[in-house]
Amino acid sequence: MNQPRLELPAQGLDSDNNKARDILEAANKKLGFIPNMYKHMVNAPHMLESYLYGYDKFRTESGFTTAEQEVVLLTISRENHCHYCVAAHSFMADKMSGVPSEVTDAIRDGSEIRNDKLRALSNFTRSFVNKRGWVERSEIDDFLAAGYSEAHVLNILLAVSVKTISNYSNHLFATPVDDMFKSREWRG
Repeated sequence: MNQPRLELPAQGLDSDNNKARDILEAANKKLGFIPNMYKHMVNAPHMLESYLYGYDKFRTESGFTTAEQEVVLLTISRENHCHYCVAAHSFMADKMSGVPSEVTDAIRDGSEIRNDKLRALSNFTRSFVNKRGWVERSEIDDFLAAGYSEAHVLNILLAVSVKTISNYSNHLFATPVDDMFKSREWRG
């Protein structure tokens, strides 16, 4: 893992910043713990708020199944080389989202996904990230032919937006992987 590029301290429930403390208290209440990623991101509370809002909207309003959501988030995190988010989304794929382990492992390893629809989703997401949104019309057509809609393209953009916040923040802080995700650590 790289060394941290920023030296701002991780924040906790004892933070001197009232807004940061409120956000972390809400996260702790919802999740039962405060992810290491949040402890660093909250040094800019508005950034963490933006991430949490966009992440929630992707999870609740994107029109993707929970397995598809995880494929999108894991693919983006892998393409951005985020060790923290690859571990977290691999864990969630395994334990919460119903993603077949061979799909999760294929994304992590950069190998081909055997499920046609999830392969189309991951491939389009990967291209979207790597081309910075400048995907070809033929790539959109292939994505649509796999059973997705143009609205799904915009929801992938939402996912890329929130994962950019979290992935890049983790790069800046070299965020340590939480113990619960360590079984799925990724060295990329």
